Amino acid sequence: MIGYVTIGTNRFKEALQFYDELLSLVGDKRLWTTESMAAWGVSRNDPALCITKPLNGDTAVPGNGAMIALKVESVSQVDAIHAKAIQLGGTDEGALGSRGDNGFYAGYFRDLDGNKLNAYIPASRA
Repeated sequence: MIGYVTIGTNRFKEALQFYDELLSLVGDKRLWTTESMAAWGVSRNDPALCITKPLNGDTAVPGNGAMIALKVESVSQVDAIHAKAIQLGGTDEGALGSRGDNGFYAGYFRDLDGNKLNAYIPASRA
């Protein structure tokens, strides 16, 4: 259902490096880049994560209550993405671990602009 999600950035060059390194941990690559926008994913036919400088020229701000969840294959990938995000200048937004009693495992973080993301594995894989 989801083709792509887009989040704003005020630090475009730094965000390119942040997401290049972060998403390479799960096999995603930068699919394309313009002067103000870029996308990562497996292919142009699969869901993608995009960043952009706001087209109206206003400051990019994180959405209150908005979050992007990155589904990965293993607990070790969740741990690696969370650690890499912090290493690259992101901030911790929730300790790594299981949520609830259904086996859902996640690590929450914010990127360089304060956008909230998490890496997770579904309960069926935990």
